[in-house]
Amino acid sequence: MKTIYFDAKRAFLNRRGLGNYSRDVIRLLTTYAPENQYCLLTPRYESDGQPFPKECDWIAKDNHCSLLTPTGLWRLSPSLWRTCGCTHDIKRLSTDGETVYWGLSGEVPFGIRKTGCKVMVTMHDAIFMRYPELYSRGYRQLFEQKVRYACEAADLIIAISEQTKSDLLTFFDADEKKVRVVYQGCNNRFREPVSKEQIEDVRRKYNLPEHYILSVGAIEPRKNLRGLIEGMYSAHIELPLVAVGGKSRYAAEMAELARMRKVELHYLHNLPFAELPAVYKMADVFCYPSLFEGFGIPILESMCIGTPVVTSTGSCFAETGGDAALYAAPANFGEIGAQLKRVLSDSTLRATMTTKGHEQAEKFTDAKVASNLKSLLC
Repeated sequence: MKTIYFDAKRAFLNRRGLGNYSRDVIRLLTTYAPENQYCLLTPRYESDGQPFPKECDWIAKDNHCSLLTPTGLWRLSPSLWRTCGCTHDIKRLSTDGETVYWGLSGEVPFGIRKTGCKVMVTMHDAIFMRYPELYSRGYRQLFEQKVRYACEAADLIIAISEQTKSDLLTFFDADEKKVRVVYQGCNNRFREPVSKEQIEDVRRKYNLPEHYILSVGAIEPRKNLRGLIEGMYSAHIELPLVAVGGKSRYAAEMAELARMRKVELHYLHNLPFAELPAVYKMADVFCYPSLFEGFGIPILESMCIGTPVVTSTGSCFAETGGDAALYAAPANFGEIGAQLKRVLSDSTLRATMTTKGHEQAEKFTDAKVASNLKSLLC
């Protein structure tokens, strides 16, 4: 039996990609490797006074998981505890058997080597190195330091795609012998049937149009909603556009652009996760014209649902989408529009893409991802 200490901060506090990944890894290992003990480290958690947020309800029911949070004076500086102070707790608690520390979001505590644990870290991307203009100087410097230290301190580095592995070698001089590529999956909700009743309930609740193009992801420049709007304009596509994501200044800018381009734009801010599969299912096509990603989970979610995908060339996108998706250069608005028009105008192509999407999604099932994750612990 092993004891695995997870950096679970983002499992509890992040509702986006890093949080989804963290929750999935913990869920899969506690399900497929219950012989181990799991300890979740987090500086804090938020859930209306309850010990687990809704996204983590399953943790409360799993007797393989314990929770470790700051105590004593460390409660005055929980972030510092996560950065270095937690190593004292790990060393104190790790008295019997083999122990593993797994940083799930690209960083490990300073001094982690002194605990005697096997050190593992998952690296998601190096976007802040490739597109420095999208981040503040302080952010870049901080995370460059964290990633570089994690690559040096780790016994094993998990890259979520070949693209991420390449970036680790290029930007951080990571030791290639320590790097393993292990693809991630997506929540099983997207593999479950969506009933007509669910679809109609969601359609009525948000007053969604009968046909639309869908965008899912943070509404920020890197996700390139601008490219999608301009692509629809260039191809004279008159379908509405539904964009799922949080409010932002960029979202307001894109609303103005859509008005100028006469694109009917519907925002769904703060959409409950349980309703997202129905929103995917109702879409005629899902478009993900992001400039760069580490994996691109929304591509997989859409393929699981059966909605055709148009996404970007380059980066990791072909690793996720395979031959099931259509691709366009994210800076080529005309190409984005042309690919969307191909899907919308060809029912045979849509059916083929749906079939191929299901086949591609089978490469990322729970069982396969869990098997790959388990092998890392050997």
